[in-house]
Amino acid sequence: MDYPGNLFVVAAPSGAGKSSLVKALMELDARVQPTVSHTTRATRPGEEHGVHYHFVQVEEFKALIERGDFLEWAEVFGNYYGTSRAAIEACLAQGIDVFLDIDWQGARQIREQMPTKSIFILPPSREELERRLIGRGQDSSDVIAGRMAKAIAEMVHYDEYDYVIINEDFEQALKHEQALARA
Repeated sequence: MDYPGNLFVVAAPSGAGKSSLVKALMELDARVQPTVSHTTRATRPGEEHGVHYHFVQVEEFKALIERGDFLEWAEVFGNYYGTSRAAIEACLAQGIDVFLDIDWQGARQIREQMPTKSIFILPPSREELERRLIGRGQDSSDVIAGRMAKAIAEMVHYDEYDYVIINEDFEQALKHEQALARA
């Protein structure tokens, strides 16, 4: 189906800055709206149900999968994440541009189902990515090591995307993302 709104899929390894870039773009451009994904992971400090995610139990998430309610879903680091098909289609039908902050597997699932513009965010280096993950102060060294291994495996998929932004300088990366949204 053809919609007046545009769907942008933004993927990146954990710590590359995709969530921060998407959030900053939404603050700059009223035509860009977020969607609230579902997850089974625990809330983090400052997160609210229905604002940052729809936090649900595993059983409820699996029921949503069975009903076909997700445009995409994945299990990541032992937790489930999914994007509501109805929420995305409603926004696009209203002419709203939607930026989905998802992993490469979810991006692939969505690109197979509907037209998208896809953006992959890369860190300037592996060392910088590790520094950012450590700087968050949220994860143990074992979790960070796991995220780094997964990041390296994810980064090989950058060539599947329409656009690549290297997030070395946040403001510059944001300008690139904003230019893509306007185009």
